[in-house]
Amino acid sequence: MEGAWVALLLTLKVAGWATAINLVLGVAVGYAMARWRFVGRELADAFLTLPMVMPPTVLGYYLLVLIGTYGPIGAWLLEHFGIRLIFTWQAAVIAATVVSFPLVFKSARAAFETVDPELEDAARLLGISEVAVFFRVSLPLAWRGVLAGLLLSFARAMGEFGATLMVAGSIPGKTQTLSIAVYEAVQAGQDDTANFLVLVTSITCIAVLLAAGRLVPGRVASRQ
Repeated sequence: MEGAWVALLLTLKVAGWATAINLVLGVAVGYAMARWRFVGRELADAFLTLPMVMPPTVLGYYLLVLIGTYGPIGAWLLEHFGIRLIFTWQAAVIAATVVSFPLVFKSARAAFETVDPELEDAARLLGISEVAVFFRVSLPLAWRGVLAGLLLSFARAMGEFGATLMVAGSIPGKTQTLSIAVYEAVQAGQDDTANFLVLVTSITCIAVLLAAGRLVPGRVASRQ
């Protein structure tokens, strides 16, 4: 049972880092897609949303090709910095980040599209910089949708299996996350451990979904 707690702590660590990264990337890209108009915008949107519908094992293969020892990114990091990403918890973070990115991106884009551009223009007329407009006008008005996306991203990162197994493997205490630990426990016939891990995962995900549901702007407005 001790291994179950280790897997839980590792999962929270991986999901936390993945969510933090997506807080920066997902919100930035979501804001850019909500405000910029350019040729191929819908194609870019489809590409950015692709991890949501693509099989995790396929994503894991692509990541393996990129960050593996002989991949362009993995080989460069190993040659210049001595960093080997494959089969590390950092690789699990990368996999969880990629898989859960669309949840933050789509939520952030939808939230920023509900912000009235005239409010942002008014702030610019007052001499406020673009960065200040974002942090003082756009983000405060869109924070509910952004936070809902982050919560969903955290839950998705906690449940990630296929891509993580491909690039991080299943090393107990090092890369074995909750979902992988459940699989290993079932394969080994350790029903008590599997039941405990499933219960912890289910309770966490339900709590996150309830919190995210309360933050959806439409539901908040309907209760007022």
